[in-house]
Amino acid sequence: MNWELAWPVLAAMTAGGLIGVERTYHGHPAGFRTHILVCLTSCVLMLAAMHQSTWAFTALPGQNVVIDPTRMSHGLLTGIGFLCAGVIFREGFSVHGLTTAASLWVTSAIGVLFGVGMLNLALLAAGATLTVLAILRFADARLPHVGVADVILRWKRGEAPAEATVRGLLGASGLKTMRLGHVIADNGAFHEHHLKVRGPMPLKIDGLVERLGAEAGLNGFSVLPRDE
Repeated sequence: MNWELAWPVLAAMTAGGLIGVERTYHGHPAGFRTHILVCLTSCVLMLAAMHQSTWAFTALPGQNVVIDPTRMSHGLLTGIGFLCAGVIFREGFSVHGLTTAASLWVTSAIGVLFGVGMLNLALLAAGATLTVLAILRFADARLPHVGVADVILRWKRGEAPAEATVRGLLGASGLKTMRLGHVIADNGAFHEHHLKVRGPMPLKIDGLVERLGAEAGLNGFSVLPRDE
């Protein structure tokens, strides 16, 4: 066995597996095997690019062959973008999968580092990635967060209250109105207020729903929290 080629492959599989375990543990779509394969593929292709002198081909007489492994790394980091796009999805007003996409991207970069023989930098990058994903998760949970929600209030045409009243209604639930728009719906039968509100996490949605449900003259409403 050629250990010069074997150890980068084994190291890349280990690093990708550790990152993948963290993603799988938290129930994300791209997990253990996906991260191993991403890191392994990046490493193997870079190893092949670094050893082009051993490829089974013969240069034409009088022609010089220029070996440029950076072309392979450019292709890898561009191609991984398509895989990352597959784990990002939108649900309502929320976008999910950005952290998993970023973990796939950095996992590919770690595989490239192993493939070109930069062991120390690859290990440092793997350790830093695990720190961000696993340890800083707890710090992130303790940081002050602001939640955002989209609210629609529907009134009969001519019975909609003034904007100040609407803002006060939401302000009573600890929410600040960031944007307020007006829509005339159902052939002019209803007047809708479309609002974007914000407040400290967790948003006091239950209190807002209870208050809106008791509001006289309100024909319907929707409250959709979003992840930002």
